[in-house]
Amino acid sequence: MVTAGRIGAAEAARIPVALCVALGLVAPLRLRLHACDRHDQRGGHGSDGHGHGDGGAAHLTLRGYATGFFAAVFLTAIPFWLVMGKTFGSSNTTAAVILAFAAVQIVVHMVYFLHMSPKSEGGWNLLALLFTIMLVVIALSGSLWVMYHLNHNMMPESMQNMPNMP
Repeated sequence: MVTAGRIGAAEAARIPVALCVALGLVAPLRLRLHACDRHDQRGGHGSDGHGHGDGGAAHLTLRGYATGFFAAVFLTAIPFWLVMGKTFGSSNTTAAVILAFAAVQIVVHMVYFLHMSPKSEGGWNLLALLFTIMLVVIALSGSLWVMYHLNHNMMPESMQNMPNMP
């Protein structure tokens, strides 16, 4: 049963971070971040040899989230400025630069917010990501290939042959 009032760090640790962010629950998130910061300040992974069983995943810190947030804002503001200021003469160049910023922003989100690294979960997260990217590339390129050839193959050879078509 959930009761109103103050919660401790143990109760805050049980609430998923995504749920706290989605519902706007600042207090449990602040307690979790504060507990992780204190853990790191006390020499969290020094010579005492204790482990948390996190599989090499990065710890949740306010500094990490702030760095990711400001990097995401920067990587959003620069392309916005490039488009609004009409910095490049060609729209193709602008689109290429925006796609490059988007790719960097995807990496920032995966590292700072999803905590994906080659060490997390024994490398399975990275392997699953690469498999997903491969499937998306195959699906998109196959769809574009089919649409291009469908347009090419469905057009009649000449408009004179149109009445003879079944």
